[in-house]
This record gives sequence, structure tokens and C-alpha cells, in this order.
Amino acid sequence: MAKQAEKFNYRINDEITAREVRVVGDGIESQILPIDKALEMAIEKNLDLVEISPQANPPVCRIMDYNKFLFERRKKEKEIKAKTFQVVVKVIRLGFNIDEHDFNFKLKHAQRFLEEGNKVKVEIIFKGRTIIYKEQGELQLLKFADALSEIAKVEQLPKLQGKIMSMILAPKISKKK
Repeated sequence: MAKQAEKFNYRINDEITAREVRVVGDGIESQILPIDKALEMAIEKNLDLVEISPQANPPVCRIMDYNKFLFERRKKEKEIKAKTFQVVVKVIRLGFNIDEHDFNFKLKHAQRFLEEGNKVKVEIIFKGRTIIYKEQGELQLLKFADALSEIAKVEQLPKLQGKIMSMILAPKISKKK
């Protein structure tokens, strides 16, 4: 519990140092009270006095169930975290003279990755003297992009970096959302 209190940085009950505070809460009229009266008010209702705005003059404190407040706050953070989607870049390697069956096999993998919402980096690695066939490699990459044009857009055109030619495909945004 101490870790959560540090994370949210709220002073509660006896931790509040101000002499006077503005007290707010459900069913409570906003009023300025000395700290001891505000604490008594919170204790009478079996709740906590939580300093929610320490910079205000006087500081604003809310009478509430602090544990319930922390629980709801953590729950909201989990929901937000669950809704965020991290884009992953999947790598698919081709050969510059790949067979049609192998090409289609790799194409299906790329299609599945794109449908899951991931980006796909398609690479061709030239070994030894095969670098002289870089035009053929570029044609393979463009053929790959063309085959996936229904569900993907080319984010980065084929580019040669050393002995690796690569291209990045990103999923097209569906119109349903």
C-alpha cells in the first residue's frame, strides 16, 4: 500500500500539514475548516481526509474512502494500458531468386502479421557476389508489396544498406473503425 501512496503522492489524514483546508466531498458543502475539525468530520463518516490540491490556498481536501479511490485509479490505469497497442515490426527474409511456392508461403505469413496490426520488414540478404543481382532483389520486394497492396501500404521503399535490401510495409487502416 505504501508503494501506491508514493506513486499517487496524496497526503491523507495526519500527513496533511496545512492549518486550514477547504473541505469537499459527496454530500458535503464546500467550506474552509481548521485541520482538526476536518479530520473529525472525516472520522465521523468513517472515511479519510485526502489532500487533492496542495497548491491551492487553502489546500483542498476531499473526504472519501482512500482505498476505494486507489483501487478505482489502478483499475482505470489498467484499462488504459490494455487499450494501448504496441506496433511490432516482424521481419521476413526472402532470397533474390526465391521459388514461387516459398514466395507464397512468406506472403501468407506477412498477410497474417499485417492483419494482426503489425508492421512487416521484408529483407533480402545478398551473400558474396550475389550483390550484382540487386535489381532482381528489388523486383522481388516490389512484387511482394504489390501482392499485399490490398491490406498493406509501403512505408519505406526498397533500400540497400550494405548487403541487405529491405522494405517496410504497414497495415492499411480499416474503414470500419
